[in-house]
Amino acid sequence: MRAITYTRFGPASDVLTLEDLPTPDPAAGEVLVRLETSGVNPSDVKVRAGGRPGVTKPPFPLIIPHSDGAGVIEAVGEGIDQARVGERAWIWNGQWRRAFGTAAEYIALPAEQAVPLPDNAGFEQGAILGIPGLTAAHAVLGGGPVAGKTLLVSGGAGTVGHLAIQIARASGARVLATARGPEGVDAARAAGAEQVFDYSQPDLAAQILDVTNGTLFDRIVEVEFGMNVATNTEVITEGGTIAAFGSARDMTPALPFYPLMFKAVRLDLLLIYLLRDDERRRAIAALTELVNQDRLRFRVAQVLPLEACARAHDIVASGARAGSVLLRL
Repeated sequence: MRAITYTRFGPASDVLTLEDLPTPDPAAGEVLVRLETSGVNPSDVKVRAGGRPGVTKPPFPLIIPHSDGAGVIEAVGEGIDQARVGERAWIWNGQWRRAFGTAAEYIALPAEQAVPLPDNAGFEQGAILGIPGLTAAHAVLGGGPVAGKTLLVSGGAGTVGHLAIQIARASGARVLATARGPEGVDAARAAGAEQVFDYSQPDLAAQILDVTNGTLFDRIVEVEFGMNVATNTEVITEGGTIAAFGSARDMTPALPFYPLMFKAVRLDLLLIYLLRDDERRRAIAALTELVNQDRLRFRVAQVLPLEACARAHDIVASGARAGSVLLRL
């Protein structure tokens, strides 16, 4: 099979290599998926670059990157129903604590990590349901139903934020969002946000509260916790939740502990790879239902061939993309 590999950390063009590897066989409890698409996420890029603190070399001698993808199950291992052969599926945690991910023509992995892909979703959409889709679903719904509640989605033009807005609206919440620049604001509004604010404004909290007439937020879906913690502290309601899945611009933020404590704010720090089984089942069920109802729209910035994987990594690393970057296999 054709696969993208690396053996050391470094720039994408220096370390990513296209090579032929043996097609894996599914072990007991596994399925073999013939991949059609592979999703390129910021976490994939950071791991390949050696961006995790304290990690100085790859954890495996040879790595196939990427955790997200979609394709068709071609074979099953012992203990898995043969009826799954021919099933369209999307992948989660394809390269989490495993050597071989989805930047290849095939992947063999535990059967539960290949989720049936709804009939009305294509393989491109399927490659976005893993890290972005599950993050958005859990960030919005991980604390329970949101019908009738008021939510703020930070970074509503990003892949996760764009989905989070749609999930919250479809779940009966009032949704406002932040974004940057006219294009970002338009994208978040098109996703269903009632009002979208430019997050670069110095008086962001005041602008938000002016529009809501002082109504505070029950839940905030946050992509840049450190950068926005002061604003969020002002606009969160008593007993509210900040569900944060990122803080790349300020990785060691100072926490306004007492202002948050005296609102009894809950901080929910999300690492989608480590969802409990029950949490992941609920997030998958929510995504499946919304896709079946045709309630989600997926932004795809670029689809590149497998051999352009290094270019795809560079596009994601630049931050200058309006949607997901995918590989077609």
